[in-house]
Amino acid sequence: MAKFVYVYVGGQMAETPEAQEQAMQAWGAWFGTLGDSVADAGNPFGNSATVGSGGVTDGGKSGAGGYSIVSADSLSDAAAKAKGCPVLAGGGSVEVYEAIPM
Repeated sequence: MAKFVYVYVGGQMAETPEAQEQAMQAWGAWFGTLGDSVADAGNPFGNSATVGSGGVTDGGKSGAGGYSIVSADSLSDAAAKAKGCPVLAGGGSVEVYEAIPM
């Protein structure tokens, strides 16, 4: 099995404590459906900067909000597993990248 990185982009942040609890439950339930394929549940991202040839600017260009690492048989398998991700319900997306072993 290969490893794939899920990069979470966009979506809405839960505003109330009740909505935050519901969001955490949704994430926990989704990770539960992934079972042993979750290699690293990951973390949300905090402050960011973009470094380019012209220097450093505040904020990341991609709008990435966090990551997870999963094991899957193929890119299409990893993408299929991402279809239930809670970030999708908030209007966000999941970018799926294969991590190439070096």
